[in-house]
Amino acid sequence: MGAQISTELLGWASSFTLLLTITAQIGRQWKERSAQGVSRWLFFGQLAASLGFTIYSVLVHNWVFVVTNGLMALSAIVGAVLTARFKAPGKS
Repeated sequence: MGAQISTELLGWASSFTLLLTITAQIGRQWKERSAQGVSRWLFFGQLAASLGFTIYSVLVHNWVFVVTNGLMALSAIVGAVLTARFKAPGKS
């Protein structure tokens, strides 16, 4: 049981680290009101992969990955919207 708990803690800590780094990138885009150097396709690829991994994770009952990939899918949508907004001609 101890190994299972430490395995879960490792999974949740890794999830938190990944989400923190992606959130920081999106926050930077928002703060700078810029998508310079960010590919429009980055977030679409992230969304497709995250949705696929979320479905897979539900099927194998891995809740660390269900939560992580669900939140990554959400971050991909936010990132794609910001990228489109800040790369649009005449952006605000």
